[in-house]
Amino acid sequence: MMKKKFCLFGKNTSIIFCLIASMLFLSCATVPKEIVPARQAKIAVVLGAGASKGFAHIGVLKVLESQNVPIHMVVGTSVGSFVGSLYAYGYSAYELQTIAINIQRDEVVDIILPDNGFIRGEKLENYVNTRVQYTPMEKFKIPFYAVATNIQNGEEMIFGRGNAGKAVRASCAIPGVFNPVPIAGNYYVDGGVVNPLAADVARRFGADVVIAVNISAGIQTAAPKRTLETILQAIDIMHSKVGMFQIRHADVVISPKVDYIGASDFSKRHEGIMDGEKAALEAMPAINQILDKLRQEGRL
Repeated sequence: MMKKKFCLFGKNTSIIFCLIASMLFLSCATVPKEIVPARQAKIAVVLGAGASKGFAHIGVLKVLESQNVPIHMVVGTSVGSFVGSLYAYGYSAYELQTIAINIQRDEVVDIILPDNGFIRGEKLENYVNTRVQYTPMEKFKIPFYAVATNIQNGEEMIFGRGNAGKAVRASCAIPGVFNPVPIAGNYYVDGGVVNPLAADVARRFGADVVIAVNISAGIQTAAPKRTLETILQAIDIMHSKVGMFQIRHADVVISPKVDYIGASDFSKRHEGIMDGEKAALEAMPAINQILDKLRQEGRL
């Protein structure tokens, strides 16, 4: 008599093996990974210190705007904070040019008897706050940071929230010219004392690309004739020397040739704007190269 073969799975062996094989295949199959969009690049414009040379900042912004260069952050020191605050709030570069051409010295300068400075600074504060309609900095169209110096301990202070006019006033308070600005129990002066071209600040706040505008690269060679001119000339020299250390943090440095403009000279505003435009146009090939690379990476 023939013995029956023992079958573990019975009559449906072939069906069961097919099911098991299918399950193993599906479990081992490669599941496509979810495509994660590339993180969008953040481009910062850093506007440096330089008093009346700051009209050049407007010319630079005009070119960047006309060339459709995206700006996701603005960092400003001293006059750079003044121009930068208005731009970050929402004024176009061409509107800033109109403001610059029409602004009068007595709108932003309140001369006082020398008392830890010649200028109080309240007019400057009120001017900025009026222009931005008393909007706090954290609600500006573009994130904005103003650099100042704590005169009591020498530390850098970055203002990015709250009263825009107060922050700009502190950032612009040139020692010996402006009164130090009291804020929350501390006193602040010109950010250019510690960081006239704050490219590193833009990096710390997340900028992937930094376009820095250095308006203190050159120094006026004419000898100062008055006390105020001497102070401003000394500050200008300090800005030029200290600012050199920040260039390494920038991807592109735009350096308008405005050394012929005195620190307190409002008469050359047209020339300053034009020199800013010229320097920015010369820098556009380098900027476009960076932008093209970001577009290829899907980050712009």
